[in-house]
Amino acid sequence: MIIKRIGVISAAKIGGIIAAAFGLLIGVIFFLVYSVIGVAASSFGPDHASGAGALLGGLGVISIIAFPVMYGIAGFIGGLLQAFIYNLAAGFVGGLQVETE
Repeated sequence: MIIKRIGVISAAKIGGIIAAAFGLLIGVIFFLVYSVIGVAASSFGPDHASGAGALLGGLGVISIIAFPVMYGIAGFIGGLLQAFIYNLAAGFVGGLQVETE
């Protein structure tokens, strides 16, 4: 079996979903790191230190939302470009050969 063409939009959707999942994972990691640093900063004393802790906690929450969105958009565009380039290359070399059983 030879894959001669890939649906560009379907590949872009899959790329976007996979990248968004990785973005969520990275966002959760950033949330945890910012939260720990924020708690540590808040425990050191004056009011401006507690403000820094709150800022870091807020950045952690924003990272859970922003990273999946940014990664998803980048993954969509990446999947779109990769499928488009694959289709061009497959026109020259005949496609990707896949062996199934």
